[in-house]
Amino acid sequence: MCEIEKQFRELLDIVKKLRGKSGCPWDKKQTITSLTKYLREEFNELLLAIDNNDMENLCEEAGDLLFLIVMIAEINAESKVFDIADVINAICEKLIRRHPHVFAGVTVEDEEALRTQWQMIKSQEKSKRN
Repeated sequence: MCEIEKQFRELLDIVKKLRGKSGCPWDKKQTITSLTKYLREEFNELLLAIDNNDMENLCEEAGDLLFLIVMIAEINAESKVFDIADVINAICEKLIRRHPHVFAGVTVEDEEALRTQWQMIKSQEKSKRN
């Protein structure tokens, strides 16, 4: 297992422990709904770090958002809705689907063509869901 896999596994284990039987009362009581205010706060702090070109704080705020995303996945895993593997798989599939110019040999002329292609693919995805 490479270093990033070990670190990610450690984060997953920490979140499970925080929400576990002997975990933290605050973490255990969180729901997706209760986390929304923290998501907003952390996202705003991330934007502020970007605006201030504060790379040290940017790293910390990105970590805070990652923690909340893992928490959301863990809450859903506990309810057997989805888990972090499903989240990762879904974004990987979406990125590959929406970048055929990178992954499927499609040629695009310019950034406007990329934007048009992206919107077309996104629209097709949404119509399949409805």
